[in-house]
Amino acid sequence: MNAQELRDRTKNFALRIIRLFKALPKNVESQVIGKQLLRSALSVAANYRAACRARSRREFISKISIVVEEADEVLCWLEMLSDAGIVTEKRLQNISTEALEILKIMASSRKTTASPNH
Repeated sequence: MNAQELRDRTKNFALRIIRLFKALPKNVESQVIGKQLLRSALSVAANYRAACRARSRREFISKISIVVEEADEVLCWLEMLSDAGIVTEKRLQNISTEALEILKIMASSRKTTASPNH
């Protein structure tokens, strides 16, 4: 998968999270968790985009590290929505799988780039 495809994938992921957020119940706990989820998912897309424009290897690693952290946070908030009984685990399965795949891709990219042989 090339950089443009990953940019599109992270952007589409963020758009899917926006749609999920819009569908959440309007109670306080759903909105608090939802806003955290929304911030994390949007950060995944924005920071991957910034990583693509990195001026150095160190800057790339820094931005990709943020993407890894935020993707993991997305998984946390999705688990919270499920564990709190706000959204069924089945409804979150596809988006959770996508978050995990993005996390793995970015973590692998960070590891490869940070390796001294790269």
